[in-house]
Amino acid sequence: MQATAEFQLIPLGAGVSVRREVERVVALLRSRPLLTETHASGTNIEGEMHEILNAVEAVHKALHAEGAVRLVSYLKLETRTDKTPTLAGKRL
Repeated sequence: MQATAEFQLIPLGAGVSVRREVERVVALLRSRPLLTETHASGTNIEGEMHEILNAVEAVHKALHAEGAVRLVSYLKLETRTDKTPTLAGKRL
C-alpha cells in the first residue's frame, strides 16, 4: 500500500546538538527505496507503507546500536483509497 508520512526523531539525552543523529537518520532513510524530503523539523517520506515502517524501525535500531539511549519518534502516516498519495500532491 502506497503511503506518505512525516517522520521526526528526537534523541533524548544527546546534549544540545543532535546534528550527528539527524544526519544519520537522513542517511539511513535515503539508503532505502523511499522518496524523502527533509524540512526544518523532520522528514517527509513517500513509499510503500511497509517500507516506511521498516525504515523507522531500522533508524531506531541503528541509533541505539550507535549509543543513543532514548529515542522518541513522531510518525504521521497517510494512506488513501481514492488515489495514490504522493509528496508532490501535497505541495501548494
